[in-house]
Amino acid sequence: MNEPNRPLRLVVVCPHFYPDTAPTGRVITRIVEELVARGHRIDVVTALPWYRNHAIEPGWQDRFARRVPTAWGSITRVNPFPGGDKRNLLRRALGFGGFSALAAIGGVRAGGWFRRVDAVIAMSPPLTMGVTGRLVAWTHRCPLVFNIQDVFPDAAVETGAITNRRIIAVASWLERRSYHCADAVTVLSDDLAANVRAKLPERRAATVHMIPNFVDTERIHPAARMTPYRAELGIGDEPVVLYAGNVGFSQSLDLMLHAAKALPEVTFLINGEGSMRDDLVERSADLDNVCFGRYVPDDRLVELLATGDVHVVPLRRGLANVSVPSKTYSILAAGRPIVAAIDAGTEVPRILEASGGGLAVEPDNPAQFTASLGVLVADPERMREMGAAGRHWVESAASPGAVAEAYEALVRGLNTPQ
Repeated sequence: MNEPNRPLRLVVVCPHFYPDTAPTGRVITRIVEELVARGHRIDVVTALPWYRNHAIEPGWQDRFARRVPTAWGSITRVNPFPGGDKRNLLRRALGFGGFSALAAIGGVRAGGWFRRVDAVIAMSPPLTMGVTGRLVAWTHRCPLVFNIQDVFPDAAVETGAITNRRIIAVASWLERRSYHCADAVTVLSDDLAANVRAKLPERRAATVHMIPNFVDTERIHPAARMTPYRAELGIGDEPVVLYAGNVGFSQSLDLMLHAAKALPEVTFLINGEGSMRDDLVERSADLDNVCFGRYVPDDRLVELLATGDVHVVPLRRGLANVSVPSKTYSILAAGRPIVAAIDAGTEVPRILEASGGGLAVEPDNPAQFTASLGVLVADPERMREMGAAGRHWVESAASPGAVAEAYEALVRGLNTPQ
């Protein structure tokens, strides 16, 4: 099993996969595509598509689970037990638990019952995927690589989404157990790596590896700002400040409303779904320059990104150590500047400084946020220069192939006798 350059057999267990629209689904889909291109066999176990409306999408509702063979392995999809009320944490926890149990069964079956594979890669959130991944890895007699996109429950605690001490204690215990039972934990930034290592014994610190996310610079590219999507939403040729993504607890989207009041000549577009959307719609009813869009199909992502002249990446104070917004890479690839309201000294400000692709301001500070947006929208040439600089940076520093190569090297290392 240890010959160098031998094609690997992998089982990937993840909550989203193409055609699901979740950002983490796009990430893991491309990683799988790159690994397949390198000659590896992969069996994916994931959920039926459900992210867009938190309901299983039409065309996928006829089966509780389905398995489809592919030229490179297989894709098994199981019911994610989605709930319409995103604020009902108990309902969501039960749904995650049910999905994780079904995913474990699918993972055990992947590639043949109890057949030896080289590694299982499990993606979190949900945190229960750590336990699922461990069970699947045990049955296949192989190492577990646990990929962390957001550190949970830290992010939920910081936003106030979870306040019950018993729930926090149980989630924290499950988090630590998941890290302990993984042969390797991969995170997206040095900040997340430090967070995870602090929760492990010193002897286990070396199991934490930093492998950043990436962007497909061939698929996502700069495009003209006067898009058909503007026309659909009734937006003219005025400057557009765009937030695209989950409209939830973690994002300080109150900043958008504050800036809209101060910059009436600018349109502020909040594009996405989430638990805070209805509240924001209600509170912006008297602001004529705030509009809301729904999720767009994946084949219109370039158009959506081009619609904004400036994009915003807001994250509540304290969350940048537990979460790295993957949208940052896509915005830079689209050649658009960013104003990030996020903790100083963390990954996104470092990316913006290295790339020259935007400005970072203090989180939850409406005055700084609004002032930075005002400076950029008043200077189109500066916006173009920042957009070009960001595009140049991602082309050289954030390629999918490099990320896939890092995962391949990690798995080979885990299968090499020490």
